[in-house]
Amino acid sequence: MIALTLLAANAVLLVALFGLLWLICLETRDVTPIDSVWALGMVLLGAASFVQTDGDPGRKALLLGLCALWGVRLGLYLLWRWRRHGPDARYQKMLARAKVAKGWGFGMASLLLVFAIQAPLLFIVCLPVQLGMVDAGPPVGAIGVAGAIVALIGIAFESVGDWQLARFRRDPARAGTVLDTGLWRYTRHPNYFGDALTWWGLYLIAAESWTGLWALPGPVLLTWTLMKWSGVPTIEGRLKRRKPGYEAYVRRTSGFVPWWPKG
Repeated sequence: MIALTLLAANAVLLVALFGLLWLICLETRDVTPIDSVWALGMVLLGAASFVQTDGDPGRKALLLGLCALWGVRLGLYLLWRWRRHGPDARYQKMLARAKVAKGWGFGMASLLLVFAIQAPLLFIVCLPVQLGMVDAGPPVGAIGVAGAIVALIGIAFESVGDWQLARFRRDPARAGTVLDTGLWRYTRHPNYFGDALTWWGLYLIAAESWTGLWALPGPVLLTWTLMKWSGVPTIEGRLKRRKPGYEAYVRRTSGFVPWWPKG
């Protein structure tokens, strides 16, 4: 019952947050900031869960601390990227297609195709941080420590991957070429892999508690989304069309989990 009450309260908070952001985006005609709110919104749900629960203090602090480290870093990075590069072309094309195919204006298309989809996704992915704070025991043990290490590795992996990509894009001489050095030599998507690794680590921390075990849909959904839906497929389709050397890069480089390149 405590878990259901917590999730209900957090759902209301998330709807309010996304409703406010949608109203702001109606004025700016740009939904790109939702990417930043995706990460920062999880920190908000983590903080709200921390306040509402009486679970094990050590587990609560660990979950909130790691979630905040991941979410604030990623949220600020995505905000910086938006301010530097402008609106995300993927959103613009999707909303334009909805206008042509269905006759939807910006408000309807952005509400149904962006906000109404991302809000429940965010809520489910964040289940480890929410449910992991409910139970009073047991204290953090070996599995929780291992989860914290996995999460920290994931945060570091994603951060380094994002930094290498930003540095690559700043170099005019690399325009039209493929980033295949650093972490990108071993996986075509180090940022996505680090993202998934972080949330599997958070799940391990949560899973030491009975209620936290039920948070498994969170990392499963995130991993599937990154690998099969809105992550790898959308990015790679565009890169194959724009960069002649990308097909060869795909053939020699692991798609998700880091591994030695072929050849």
